[in-house]
Amino acid sequence: MGTPEFAVPSLQKIYSSRHKISAVVTAPDKERGRGQKVSVTPVKEFAVNNSIPVFQPEKLKDPAFIKSIKNFAPDLIVVVAFRILPREVFLIPKFGSFNLHGSLLPKYRGAAPIQWAIINGDKETGITTFALEDKVDTGNCFLQKKISILDEDNFGTLHDKLSLLGSDAVLETIDMIDKKNYVLRKQDDSQATPAPKITKELGLIDWSKPARVVNNLIRGLSPYPGAYFIHKDKLIKVYKSSVDTNKELIPGEIYSTKDDLIIGCGTNSLKISELQLEGKKRMPVIEFLRGFNFT
Repeated sequence: MGTPEFAVPSLQKIYSSRHKISAVVTAPDKERGRGQKVSVTPVKEFAVNNSIPVFQPEKLKDPAFIKSIKNFAPDLIVVVAFRILPREVFLIPKFGSFNLHGSLLPKYRGAAPIQWAIINGDKETGITTFALEDKVDTGNCFLQKKISILDEDNFGTLHDKLSLLGSDAVLETIDMIDKKNYVLRKQDDSQATPAPKITKELGLIDWSKPARVVNNLIRGLSPYPGAYFIHKDKLIKVYKSSVDTNKELIPGEIYSTKDDLIIGCGTNSLKISELQLEGKKRMPVIEFLRGFNFT
């Protein structure tokens, strides 16, 4: 069960293994854009291309959907980037259900673990596979795999790394369950930290904060949804930046030349290298400065 691109490597890995996929469950198709063109989820696209039966329930507590899953009599349900499963679904399989989560639980329970790890300036994160329970992201853990967060990582690059790392963990967890060769580890709830959904308000840059903190926010929200600031009533998104320790500016003060854009922060300054004016395309700072005057 899964929806976005993050789940596809795990599905691919299971499909290529000795294990049989009875069916895939994903989100319903959506109409997008002005032409209301119907788009399908990346998980459905893979399933259809490989002749795997697909279910797309509007409601996971729909009796017809639950009956369909019971008719398949699955040994195991694997969940990667999907909705919260009701108890009457995750208890159907003989060996239960497990989820892949993009953090080292109990750290970053919630909808946006990858983003928050970067925003908070962590140097390490990872993935966890855990048994589903009623309370979200609290189940006993099968295994964890760690990965370093590099200074040049942003949400996009770390997302892709964890997606691949997670696919290995998913297959390893399935094999462990199949062989009954595992020891579940209980999560320490006292160490739990939240990873709430990313809101638009979170992306507004506060120049009174240290440049390091602002830079981490930009990295954590790049390439989507993007950190931003307002200048001359225009919303400007920032996708790539670095801390500048040489230029002394007051918070929010802008220094620009034909090549450079530096903005003062509470501590140090921020050198911006990639940004986007509302209604325009994303571009390198040199190209941006040819068409936009900050003075």
